Amino acid sequence: MDFNPQLSVLIQLSLIDNKLSPKETQMIYALAKANKIPEKEIEKVFNYHLGHAKHEIPHFDHLTDDDKFDYLFNIVQLMKVDEKVYLSEIKYCQELAEKLGYKKNVIRELSSRIFSDPTLTHDIEGLKSQVLKYRKE
Repeated sequence: MDFNPQLSVLIQLSLIDNKLSPKETQMIYALAKANKIPEKEIEKVFNYHLGHAKHEIPHFDHLTDDDKFDYLFNIVQLMKVDEKVYLSEIKYCQELAEKLGYKKNVIRELSSRIFSDPTLTHDIEGLKSQVLKYRKE
């Protein structure tokens, strides 16, 4: 999966509350680097979104269920990483979930199961099975 659209979504989420935390930045850089995105490209995407107030959510028609889960997992973890969750972040995550083909309350379910510390391990397969229950018909 091309990580660039997800990078853009993560950066948009980090900027939605107008309070970019160091923990959010660190997590975004770590995810992008793990997906082989050069630091220069990460900075370019950050700078683009800093200059644009409008949030653009990409189309997700081509994504597999695993890719969609990765989006959901990463956005919820990013939302919680600074241990401050804002209504604007929740609404953005819910909008993204709906565009991914899920009911928006999947964000509440994942939020209750995903910790703010990205180093904690998760029962990924258990989370995936929970997420599938929220698929739109």
